[in-house]
Amino acid sequence: QVQLVESGGGLVQAGGSLKLSCAASGNTFTMNVMGWYRQAPGKQRELVATIRRGNFTNYADSVKGRFTISRDYAKKTLYLQMNSLKPEDTAVYYCSAGLGFRVDYWGQGTQVTVSA
Repeated sequence: QVQLVESGGGLVQAGGSLKLSCAASGNTFTMNVMGWYRQAPGKQRELVATIRRGNFTNYADSVKGRFTISRDYAKKTLYLQMNSLKPEDTAVYYCSAGLGFRVDYWGQGTQVTVSA
């Protein structure tokens, strides 16, 4: 099984940067895809970015050019570097892991708040 724990959330001003981390434990070698989702108040959870073996990445249009997802396989850690943050980025961010067809594991989430 896999356990995921996010960290790095906080309060930042618009235009600032923040880096999220997701520490994974367990049988992570089977998790071919890892990603970040977010859920803002009153909205459904949405995909932010994913990364798969071979470092293939995918980003939501709203974050392209501003966010970068990366994975350190040796440290079993997933990262999300967020630059040029906007108030619209305010949400709870969740780390995810799966075999590739669906999300099998979720972290508990970390709050990111961007002030205007």
